[in-house]
Amino acid sequence: MKKITPFLWFDDQAEEAAKFYVSVFKNSKLKSVKRTGKGPKAKAFSVTFQLEGQDFFALNGGPHFKFTPAISLFVDCKDQREVDTLWKKLLKGGKESRCGWLEDKYGLSWQVIPKQLGEMLGDKDPEKAGRAMQAMMKMVKIDVKELKKAYDGR
Repeated sequence: MKKITPFLWFDDQAEEAAKFYVSVFKNSKLKSVKRTGKGPKAKAFSVTFQLEGQDFFALNGGPHFKFTPAISLFVDCKDQREVDTLWKKLLKGGKESRCGWLEDKYGLSWQVIPKQLGEMLGDKDPEKAGRAMQAMMKMVKIDVKELKKAYDGR
């Protein structure tokens, strides 16, 4: 494990969620499942998994705590195609939010963001960056073509 690892608290879906996340991202794997008890019906207590090189620890800790949008997982996408693919997969059973955010079926918030957005928002020309920001603020899923139109002043 790396020095800092995101720790995700689930009611009782840690193993299910980990398998779902591993199925969404290409360079991912389930690393370990620790169970309470023995036999085929033994429930998972904790799960470790890796998504795109980032380790995660998931715990079935009960219903005491829930995820909030105050913390989200930021996914840096190379292009619109990757945004569209990951958005569709992560959104299954979840709900859309604004500005490239969604909440998955487990309640975890994700930001599915194309690299082009950061480039446009970071432009030295404040008018271009401002137009891109205004366009983004109206979006649910980020649309690179629409961002580019706004950025270019079209």
